[in-house]
Amino acid sequence: MLSGRKVLLGVTGSIAAYKAASLIRLLVKAGAEVRVLMTGAATEFISPLTLSTLSKNPVVLEYTADPKTGEWNNHVALGGWADLMIVAPASANTLAKMANGICDNVLLATYLSAKCPVYFAPAMDLDMYQHPSTKENIQRLLSFGHQLIQPGTGELASGLHGEGRMAEPEEITEAIVAFFSEGLPLAGKKILISAGPTHEPIDPVRFIGNHSSGKMGYAIADEAARLGAKVVLVTGPSALQTEQSGIERIDVVTAEEMYQACLAHFDSSDIGIMAAAVADYRPATVAEEKIKKSGERPHLTLEPTKDILAELGRLKQAHQLLIGFALETEEEEKNARGKLERKNLDFIVLNSLRDKGAGFGHDTNKVKFIDRQNKTEEFELKSKVEVARDILKKAISLI
Repeated sequence: MLSGRKVLLGVTGSIAAYKAASLIRLLVKAGAEVRVLMTGAATEFISPLTLSTLSKNPVVLEYTADPKTGEWNNHVALGGWADLMIVAPASANTLAKMANGICDNVLLATYLSAKCPVYFAPAMDLDMYQHPSTKENIQRLLSFGHQLIQPGTGELASGLHGEGRMAEPEEITEAIVAFFSEGLPLAGKKILISAGPTHEPIDPVRFIGNHSSGKMGYAIADEAARLGAKVVLVTGPSALQTEQSGIERIDVVTAEEMYQACLAHFDSSDIGIMAAAVADYRPATVAEEKIKKSGERPHLTLEPTKDILAELGRLKQAHQLLIGFALETEEEEKNARGKLERKNLDFIVLNSLRDKGAGFGHDTNKVKFIDRQNKTEEFELKSKVEVARDILKKAISLI
């Protein structure tokens, strides 16, 4: 989400400075290049070595980088380098200096030189945060066009309970991601995606499943997040990990668990993309103990699972898009068109096990889109990442 973005993090003297470590890790994981500025007071709470190691860049503490050579930390260049500056934690002292143009350390000199948007996340005790001077300073910073990341409410360092806790690193990262998402084609959209197989238990050891790896669904989730969407990924058992930050992952095992998770999130979603290979049947009864091997031939009675796609199609509202998948072995188009109509889909992604390199387990797929207007688009064999881009391009065209 933040790939190639340049973020300046200013850390000031507050007990909340320890959260800077987690914030840096989240930003770096999201792809950002992070440079850290610290005040002298901040070093009493967390070491520059820690933040330098996590950011993979030297921490800027003083105007002079090397007293022996006279090399200096060019605050003007730093201010021009950044795509965004965030002061977190922002102490009452630093807020007052920012609001009044006081420039007595390299962090503030860089702030005054910054040509990029500035965010600030206050952190202080309750009485300090509620003091009229602090409130006035915050309003002044807002009048400059800066963005406030609202502090949370809870137990404070003094033992008091109230407002003044610095926002959590995850909240700050989400705000930064949202800023850089503006203008992206899926910004402001929520997308529900299902991926992977389901496992329907026979006994505590065995289950009915399929060969789905989840690669297609995970590729769609990463691409949707890259395009600015808020993504909820409901995944069956899979060893895969998403690459983009900010994806809400819900792990499930059975078709029933996937059904409940998808229903819980579909109503608030703009787009649903059901890429999971959900079991159509499950054992009618599940043995409490492992079934022992015997000379007798076992009998397994199956019952149908709930049809997730059909239920979402029934619930779908006019502003929502619903996209399904069809993996077929015969009469591919006929079966896919029937599924499209029965389940009230906007378009369906058809692939065939007959196509070499397509289907379960592969890094590639060969698909055909069929939409409600009976328009078809057929694609050559591509990587699943490229197929994910094609799917979302089609979805964007229909929004």
